Amino acid sequence: MAAPTIPILQETDFRRELKDAPRPAYLFFGEEDYLKAYAVRLARDVICPDPTFAAFNEMRLDALDFEPQKLMDALMPLPMMADRKLIVLSGLNFTAMKKNDLDELCAVLETLNDYDYNLLLVVVQSDGLETGYLPKSPSPLLRRLSEYLTPVKFDRPGDRKLAEWVGKHFAHNGVAASPAFCAGMLDFCGHSMYALANEVDKLSFYLLSNGKTAPTEADMRLVCTPAVEYDAFAFANALMDAKRDLALAILADYRARRMEPITVLSNILRVFCDMEQIYALQKSGLPVPSIAAAMKMNEYPVKLYLRSLNNSSPERLRRAIQACTAADTALKLSPQGYAALEVLVCSV
Repeated sequence: MAAPTIPILQETDFRRELKDAPRPAYLFFGEEDYLKAYAVRLARDVICPDPTFAAFNEMRLDALDFEPQKLMDALMPLPMMADRKLIVLSGLNFTAMKKNDLDELCAVLETLNDYDYNLLLVVVQSDGLETGYLPKSPSPLLRRLSEYLTPVKFDRPGDRKLAEWVGKHFAHNGVAASPAFCAGMLDFCGHSMYALANEVDKLSFYLLSNGKTAPTEADMRLVCTPAVEYDAFAFANALMDAKRDLALAILADYRARRMEPITVLSNILRVFCDMEQIYALQKSGLPVPSIAAAMKMNEYPVKLYLRSLNNSSPERLRRAIQACTAADTALKLSPQGYAALEVLVCSV
């Protein structure tokens, strides 16, 4: 019989529960660290509304010097002049945690109900938790943690929602930015919410100090910092052209953007498989328009793929696909994370 699914909340679910009746403990995970930090701030406002006693009723624990006993010591004291106390544990890498350390942590988490005046938030970075295939087939690690912590997944917003968020951020600063301008900021400044928040504030202050209330593209290009974001095609080209340093730099960019290793691998494998199909169609004698129609793609990316193939070789493409298969196996059998992708780069 298949194991039962576990409840996975979204950010909006957590915010709703926080306002009504929060549970004793939550596990924050997923790609968007900005939203995790924002959710922690919301929890602080709810649990520690009185700044006089906030220093006593909010406790922060960091992975750098964390021991399970420190969490126990944080759980035990009663809140001061308040109903609840907030405890935030950040930075643990569960995928690298030894079994004994995990057992000791879970032993402390088992006592949460004995200290029901606490709200515990365990905040994990995107590559610090092996999740499996949510929600029907979670990893054993996530399943075990969910016995004590309610998982909350923080996904990266899609482009439309992210552009809307940029517009609201401008409006909060007293600047009226059109939807088209906000969408253009994603292309110029990237998709990191931390970076976008900084660029929106910087541009807003520049505009208001110069008596403007609406930004233009010229203002953006003058004030904002352009982002360097690599896509799967750039990664594929680096591998096909044997540019190891560039491929590793792209992986570092992915890691900084908190992209899940399995997502990176699936994207690059999709590019390689498209290349293989396009190469086969070209060998059969089809022109570019017919290849584009068969692949349901525009002609421009088809030409880019063919150019990459012409600069490399079908043999290298096959080796790249084989290396991707090996990396996929490594990721599924053990939580190697980005190490498996670095091996992929070096093997190709």
